[in-house]
Amino acid sequence: MKTLFQFATALVIFTLAAPAQAATFRTVVIDPGHGGQDRGGQWGQVYEKHLALDTATRLEAQLREHGINTVMTRRSDYFVTLPERVNIANGYRDAIFVAIHYNYTWKPDANGLETYYCTPQSQQLAQCVHTAITSRVASANRGLKTARFYVIRYPTIPSILVECGFVSNTSERNRMKSAWFRDSLARGIAEGIMRYRSSY
Repeated sequence: MKTLFQFATALVIFTLAAPAQAATFRTVVIDPGHGGQDRGGQWGQVYEKHLALDTATRLEAQLREHGINTVMTRRSDYFVTLPERVNIANGYRDAIFVAIHYNYTWKPDANGLETYYCTPQSQQLAQCVHTAITSRVASANRGLKTARFYVIRYPTIPSILVECGFVSNTSERNRMKSAWFRDSLARGIAEGIMRYRSSY
């Protein structure tokens, strides 16, 4: 029978080890949504696939400045299936997965930023990133949400999906066409990732 001291020691070791495993990632897998024939949300010549790739590229540059290894699921305008994106994510154990998207709806007044996660292990990452982007970017805060999107449901590592505004909203669309807006989003996401890394 274990003594009370042995039990307490084991509990302390488990408590210290569990969160550290989640926070000591070395790689961020960045997933620019859509690509190729899949344009994503579209209004005129404004395509989600282009916005997502540009924002993801800016995010990669920000993370590398912090010494973080990065992996992109695509680096140009080509199509990657959802299972392929997940397979890339699951190829790394000491990593997190961040999908970049822009929103679209038939309601022209819908606007703002929202961040999705699926599993409990991803909630803290989602919270850190969402807090950071809504602090940096002056857009409506649509909140932290759960969903069963394929790319955040099946990875074995902490995984989130960030919706960076509505292509279908005239005001937001005009802003997302500007480099400064996409750069602010990338910086916000990077700040959130670094907060998550140091939160433990």
